[in-house]
Amino acid sequence: MNHLEKRLDRQRAYFDSGATRPLPRREAALRRLLRALEQSEGDLLAALERDLGKHPFEGYETEVGLVRQHLRYTLSHLRRWDRPKLAAVSPLHFPAGAFIRPEPRGLVLIIAPWNYPVQLCLIPLIDAIAAGNCAVLKPSEGAPATAQALCRLLRLALPEGWVSCIPGGVETTQALLAERFDYIFFTGGQRVGKIVMRAAAEHLTPVTLELGGKSPCIVAPSADIPLAARRILWGKLLNAGQTCVAPDYLLVHRSVKEALVAELRRQLALLCPDFAHNRDYPRLASARAFDRLAGLLIGRTPLVGGGVCREELKIEPTVVEAEPGDPLLREELFGPLLPLVTFDRLGDAIRLVRAGEKPLALYLFTRSAGTVRRVCEQLSFGGGCVNDTVVQMAGNTLPFGGVGASGMGRYHGPHGFLAMSHQKPVVLRGRLDLPVRYPPYGEKLDLLKLLLR
Repeated sequence: MNHLEKRLDRQRAYFDSGATRPLPRREAALRRLLRALEQSEGDLLAALERDLGKHPFEGYETEVGLVRQHLRYTLSHLRRWDRPKLAAVSPLHFPAGAFIRPEPRGLVLIIAPWNYPVQLCLIPLIDAIAAGNCAVLKPSEGAPATAQALCRLLRLALPEGWVSCIPGGVETTQALLAERFDYIFFTGGQRVGKIVMRAAAEHLTPVTLELGGKSPCIVAPSADIPLAARRILWGKLLNAGQTCVAPDYLLVHRSVKEALVAELRRQLALLCPDFAHNRDYPRLASARAFDRLAGLLIGRTPLVGGGVCREELKIEPTVVEAEPGDPLLREELFGPLLPLVTFDRLGDAIRLVRAGEKPLALYLFTRSAGTVRRVCEQLSFGGGCVNDTVVQMAGNTLPFGGVGASGMGRYHGPHGFLAMSHQKPVVLRGRLDLPVRYPPYGEKLDLLKLLLR
């Protein structure tokens, strides 16, 4: 038995001991995690700036602050989520009652990405702890300073039997996926998502996959153009576009194209001057990511932006014209590039979105309720916004997750607790019986039909 197997066996033994199940113990663990998060705030923000060039404001706005908010929300609602719920029963059960009782799944594996390495580690971990699970956290090797800061935080907050933080590269992930878990929560790209799902299938392990894809942003004729430009650009400035729900391409009605492009230029000058040395603007994750994105710009004339600085690993938020079938519209860009496709009728934009996989997010800028209704009825997507971008991820009341190739499963708030729990139904019967259920059946069919109307 290797070191990893022994470590996982110790965690299974800890779970089997029942130590994670009492509600007061779970609440106490979450409070310790909250205190550790507050004590480690400076450490985490510094690590995010070191790994990704995130300004402390953005690090708190999109990472540490969201985790803190989620912790507080979970603590204030956990008793209600955890309460057994009464359920109706079939007439065939009469007289009887029933309830649904949440129970933990067991040992949960959480594989997190590098782009939001604090938030996408700790929010599913909070859900796992709240539901009474033990967890193995695999932070990304793409944000090494943050991975180490997370491991220090968790050692400060929780016993290793409850939560184990295992940093490492691809080999570590492969070794973990070869083991049996009771649930796997993965955030990342579609290619690795398929690998995770195949590994989970070997053990019949259920999964949540938060993937991504091409998230469209539709700008209709009735859009408020200054508002649209500012909020679209903000969605691309966040983490330099390295966000799974960033607007990935623009579908702009021909009548407002020139006005939108002009306003995007103006907003870029206001929000991101001197992009290469602007501390507010994060850098790309690696030279490889920079070269891939810069290569996509070769031979194109930018409508907006277009600056590149390899020394700082930064590319200015850049809008380029594209046509259906353009390589920029095939794969998730995961960077500050924004191809723009012009349409004449809303139906054309809808057909273009439908031609690809179902996106994780969709954004629509319009002042027409009819346009909102038509887009929401005719297009399938994980979640989205009307007249804004990205903000659907914030808060704790809305579920977050993909559909089709953009993922499966939901979390955030009560949805995360449900994902990390098995909702166990139990029927309570007394001694009284309905004889209709027992043979000989004779002429009982009519009575059965009456009971099962």
